[in-house]
Amino acid sequence: MGKNKTQYANVGGQAVMEGIMMRSPKKTVMAVRTPDQSIVTEEVKFTSIRKKIKFFALPIIRGAVAFIESLILGFQTLTRSAELSGLDEETNGNKFLESLMLIVSFVLGIGIAVGVFILLPVGIRMGLSWLIDGTTNCFGYFRSIIEGVVRIGIFVLYVFAVSRMKEIRRLFQYHGAEHKAIFCFEAGKELTVENVRVQSRLHPRCGTSFLLITMLVSILVYSMIPFDGALYVLIKFALLPIIGGISFELIQLAGKYNNVCTRILSAPGKLMQMITTCDPDDDQIEVAIAALTASLTDDGETLDHEAAYKSEEDVK
Repeated sequence: MGKNKTQYANVGGQAVMEGIMMRSPKKTVMAVRTPDQSIVTEEVKFTSIRKKIKFFALPIIRGAVAFIESLILGFQTLTRSAELSGLDEETNGNKFLESLMLIVSFVLGIGIAVGVFILLPVGIRMGLSWLIDGTTNCFGYFRSIIEGVVRIGIFVLYVFAVSRMKEIRRLFQYHGAEHKAIFCFEAGKELTVENVRVQSRLHPRCGTSFLLITMLVSILVYSMIPFDGALYVLIKFALLPIIGGISFELIQLAGKYNNVCTRILSAPGKLMQMITTCDPDDDQIEVAIAALTASLTDDGETLDHEAAYKSEEDVK
């Protein structure tokens, strides 16, 4: 297994409004292209509870915690990037209104996600069952496969549909810039626009891969539930943290090792990234370079490659 282990930097992030947030073992930084076309970098103060309480750093548990923390950090950086990128001008500088809009959007997004990706597949499966034999569970233990296929289909169609929007496409371009910059760094090349531009935009440790792996793991886990109806739905909700934790461990393995199993594991996510990432322009690549460099350095420091390969547990 050792010879198949790959040197992936412990660096990741997400696209935000006209910018990128990067997390490294050293710190978390956000870089945003402002209306005057300059790049502003800011450190994001965020300390994982996994560093404070060892219990939350245990395998499986850490995955569920990491998912919740990523939602919190994502909301925080999206709010701040909206201010820096000039989105607040659309609300006449009213920070309360802007924050309220983001909060409402976040809550509605969670509610819609629960309804569309959990309840709707159950309803479709029960409807198909009723059409076939007049009962709501003619598929037996295969019901989780039916629901899983429906869930993945809805997810792919949804992402494809929103990718047609101009604003979302720009977000996906910054997503591609994030991946390209990390690949360039892992290759040991200087972080220049030219070097970053030629890198792949498909990364095995992407959040898109995590979502798809979660859906696939859920098919296996949900197939073990012997109940149906309301109790079945409640148990599905209760098992979400466990499913997220298992998926987190799998995505970590896919990022650390390069063999047939991990390539198969990464394949669905990489295919999905053909939609969720787009080739960035040079201005967006510059933002990615700024975010990655700032996440690994302090003022006056040179880029530290070794710091990027420390684990979160190494960072105090």
